[in-house]
Amino acid sequence: MAYFAQLDENNTVVNVLVINDDDCQIDGVRSEEAGIAFCKTLYGQDTNWKETTPDRKFRKRPAGPGYTYREDLDAFVAPNPYPSWTFNADTVSWEPPTPHPRDGKLYLWDENQLQWIERV
Repeated sequence: MAYFAQLDENNTVVNVLVINDDDCQIDGVRSEEAGIAFCKTLYGQDTNWKETTPDRKFRKRPAGPGYTYREDLDAFVAPNPYPSWTFNADTVSWEPPTPHPRDGKLYLWDENQLQWIERV
């Protein structure tokens, strides 16, 4: 199976399509371009697609609706979960202002207090 993310004009993922590996081949050679061409036959030639994988094989993480494809990083980036969090381009992830406690307890981020609150 092959996975392709449909992007809008802002490179935001609007759909993830699963297609047969055979639909990603031209003359027996698998390629992203062949898969994109197949997706365009289904959704229109004016649509924009990027291949993704559920196992993080490439593009850093699997695409999902609301994610953004960053061409400069060749990666899919999750939406920012909180305004106070900053983006780390090295890890392609959002990071809180203070690290998550590592004491084995469950915590939730409280954006109003800008801190981790133990979940009880």
